[in-house]
Amino acid sequence: MNRIKILVAVVVFFALLSGNVFAQGEAAAEFLLISPGARAGGMGEANVAIANDATTVFWNPAGLGFIEEREFSIMHSNWLPQFNLSDLYYDFASYVHNVEDIGTFGISATYLSLGEQIRTDEHGNELGTFSAYNVAIGASYGTKIRENLGLGLTMKYIHLKLADYGTGAEKGKGTAASVGVDIGVLYRPDFLSRLTIGANLSNMGPKVAFIDAAQADPLPTNLKLGFAYQLLEGRYNRLVATVDFNKLLVVKHEDGTSDSFYKAIFTAFTDKHQRSLKRIGSAVGFEYWYSNLIALRFGHFYEDIGKRRFWTFGAGIRYSIYGFDFGYIAANKEGSPLADTMRFSLSFKF
Repeated sequence: MNRIKILVAVVVFFALLSGNVFAQGEAAAEFLLISPGARAGGMGEANVAIANDATTVFWNPAGLGFIEEREFSIMHSNWLPQFNLSDLYYDFASYVHNVEDIGTFGISATYLSLGEQIRTDEHGNELGTFSAYNVAIGASYGTKIRENLGLGLTMKYIHLKLADYGTGAEKGKGTAASVGVDIGVLYRPDFLSRLTIGANLSNMGPKVAFIDAAQADPLPTNLKLGFAYQLLEGRYNRLVATVDFNKLLVVKHEDGTSDSFYKAIFTAFTDKHQRSLKRIGSAVGFEYWYSNLIALRFGHFYEDIGKRRFWTFGAGIRYSIYGFDFGYIAANKEGSPLADTMRFSLSFKF
């Protein structure tokens, strides 16, 4: 098959990764929406208002303003386990470092392996193999502008490789690059000390084009708004409940064109096809800690258009500077390809 068929095959397969963004083909670099961290993965992927560990560089960079130590975190997950493909996996690593009286800085790396693909020409002759992958490198900063209010920023470089070069009449490479920006806010109101409110506007940046700039697709600009409430806070027992609301800010028209991110931030709320409440996803989660040693978690994720509806479960252990977390997506009646996905995270605080 020729170059376009190679790209279509990979993108259609990649479309299964998650939700309505991928199923509808509305955006490029969809891997930027995959949730890192087994901790959040066990709480229904609701974390924008908690954001108090090294993964906050993804969830809400404003959370960095409340972190006063150094922490390193890594996560691995065999992605879409239903397909039994060992070379399809997702890795995430992040490091945060507090600088007294200045703020907290963070760096992160996200890598999604799409496996090894067979390259063929327009006549079906095999020309060898190539590896397809997506990667993003980010730098973050967060600080408190008031004792109960933090702001944060993440800038990232994004590189996509779906193929290595074209064949026949098709020119160019199957690679593309872009840059993205996230901005976040985290607020702990004085009048309700157990409540935290968080918001993160992520993946704002120029469109991505592989061959034809006229057919460029936008980054998956996304808005998350969340609330976390400390239900129980004692010496040995703590319980927090959190809820997130999520909306993709991408507007694609019938002629195949799409609004630039700075326009879509507004048109995603005014366009008649975008105003439906069905386009807003939700997630709810709970986390219980016993003596800062053992954690139990569960949650639920709901998205109508993408038909992503699943329960999640998780657990965590902390000892000294070390932490281990596990998250699991349970199977559901819709038969989601995400069912039985397991996330494993290790963290170190020092």
